[in-house]
Amino acid sequence: MCGRYAASRRPEDLVDTFGIEKWEPEEILAPDWNVAPTKEVWAVLERPLKDAGSRRPVRQLRALKWGLVPSWSKSPEGAARMINARAETLHEKPSFKRAFAARRCILPADGYYEWVTGAGERDLEVEGKKKRPRKQPYFVTPADGSVFAMAGLYEFWRDRTLPDDHPSAWWVTCSVVTTEAETGPLGVAPAEGPRSLADIHPRMPLMLTEGRWDAWLDPARTGEEELRALLTAPPEGLMRAYPVSTAVSNVRNNGPELLTELEGPEVGTLF
Repeated sequence: MCGRYAASRRPEDLVDTFGIEKWEPEEILAPDWNVAPTKEVWAVLERPLKDAGSRRPVRQLRALKWGLVPSWSKSPEGAARMINARAETLHEKPSFKRAFAARRCILPADGYYEWVTGAGERDLEVEGKKKRPRKQPYFVTPADGSVFAMAGLYEFWRDRTLPDDHPSAWWVTCSVVTTEAETGPLGVAPAEGPRSLADIHPRMPLMLTEGRWDAWLDPARTGEEELRALLTAPPEGLMRAYPVSTAVSNVRNNGPELLTELEGPEVGTLF
């Protein structure tokens, strides 16, 4: 799954990286090293510009709310539960299948966080001596330092309680597409601990390598079989993972120090 990630790149850098044609400079999101559900996040998407007189899709950088609200939803209350869409079933799930067919996006990140329960903590939980075991966070990021392009979906939702001209009348929300975690060796593994992403968690965000960006964003691609082929996992060995401070577990903590690599886990023996 993906429940927290880091996104610190400047929008100007994202414009260059993804070949953005349209971005409103007044739309600014501060660097965020602890992105949590319901926050606004940068998304790369392609769609015609409103009132442009042309139906040509334009690649845009937009700020969306993380937590997808289906267009047919009566309220946005379930958004925090719609942060992830499973690649294996999104083509058939009512909440995601329309977005998968026509509204795909890329969510740029530095990497994502995942938590592992220490062996000693698990033992205490089994013995009933600890109801909420501590977990060791790991940061997972491309080994070469490139942008982590997560496959995403986005959707529009109209708040019928507000008038048409209200700035909050329309919500634009998104979800991260997830897939089975890689079982092969990490590109760069920590000195001690997990040897693969599957050792950390059975799920991971679907990473799109640069050669697949255009196809994923292209709204002209609508065939189910053609789209499902885009959900293929990237080659293994592109990622690295390392332990970081448990401070990231508190969403109120936010700063570049959260990405500092620790010499070893803070939460005892993990593997």
